[in-house]
Amino acid sequence: MIEVKNLTKRFGGKVAVDGLSFTVDNGEILGFLGPNGAGKSTTMNIITGCLSATDGSVSVNGYDVLDEPNKAKRSVGYLPEQPPLYLDMTVDEYLGFVYELKKVKLDKKTHLDGIKNTVAIADVGKRRIKNLSKGYRQRVGLAQALIGNPAVLVLDEPTVGLDPAQIIEIRTVIKELSKRHTIILSSHILPEVSAVCDRVLIINKGKIVAEDTPENLSRMVEGENSVTAVIDGDSETVIAAIRSVEGVTGAELVNDRADGGEYLIKAAGDVRRQVSVAVAGAGGTIIEMKTNELSLEDIFIKLTGETEEVKANEGDTKA
Repeated sequence: MIEVKNLTKRFGGKVAVDGLSFTVDNGEILGFLGPNGAGKSTTMNIITGCLSATDGSVSVNGYDVLDEPNKAKRSVGYLPEQPPLYLDMTVDEYLGFVYELKKVKLDKKTHLDGIKNTVAIADVGKRRIKNLSKGYRQRVGLAQALIGNPAVLVLDEPTVGLDPAQIIEIRTVIKELSKRHTIILSSHILPEVSAVCDRVLIINKGKIVAEDTPENLSRMVEGENSVTAVIDGDSETVIAAIRSVEGVTGAELVNDRADGGEYLIKAAGDVRRQVSVAVAGAGGTIIEMKTNELSLEDIFIKLTGETEEVKANEGDTKA
């Protein structure tokens, strides 16, 4: 659905995007991450046809953005971080204006009514946009991106500035939209990416540093499996039993609980079954055992060497 090949963008002597290549499959939600200045917004502006590339190519829905710009642009709905709203218009006036601007051929009333129902703004159609809450304005911005039924949606910080309830509502809408659209989502709210996206692409200094599911990225960065287990039994005996298992690289008691000791186990591979057998053979009882995974924030910091401000309801910087 989206194919980016060797994409490069220079601004004078500065390389903002440096040979990026990736694809996004039909119906996929791709999380696009990177620290400030990494090249995220530049890449999205090239994909949407708002900016030309210095080198490389981008195709959307089979159309090259450079060779067939009009067809490519009609295949993309774009929600920038600051939605392009006309505050003195009513919601219905604004959506009608965008409909005409995009030269959509679908039945106007049916099409716009369907979009308003999809993003839950049917009840504010007659209200002026300037009188709407931040959450409703974001929904109106998402509605304009959907006009014309584009195959691809590019969403830049779609929940920035929203409260927790509004964030959950927009996440739900995005997941529903993925049934009919391919989506690229840029966000500084890392838990949001984990909750919504099928795959994550992390860039730094214009280059891709990682690309995979959040779960696989966690395993790749960790380099070894980490397991937390609650075990009832003598701690020295338990640790000796765990360390006797082939593949275990470390075991330590990290906390005493009423139901047993809490142990951190590190191993080169999944050794849970073998640990269970060894502990039982030493007279211990496993109460609980779970695999630990790095959070997306941990992965981000490890891969980029930079911290990212992560808030429950706000991401207020842009790259």
